Amino acid sequence: MSTIQPEGEDLRKAIKYLSELKQDEPDLSITALVEQVCVKFNLSPKDAEYLTRFLQEGGV
Repeated sequence: MSTIQPEGEDLRKAIKYLSELKQDEPDLSITALVEQVCVKFNLSPKDAEYLTRFLQEGGV
């Protein structure tokens, strides 16, 4: 049985995971980080763009 998550919940989880991943793998490029997170959370291209901007602006 799958659960229905509120809109944006996957993105919030992705940002948390992104933060952890960046700490564990500090040498990964922004592109590689975002790609891994998008695959894990099945995010849209729009979400990928948001995460890329978020990282470029020092969000994590």
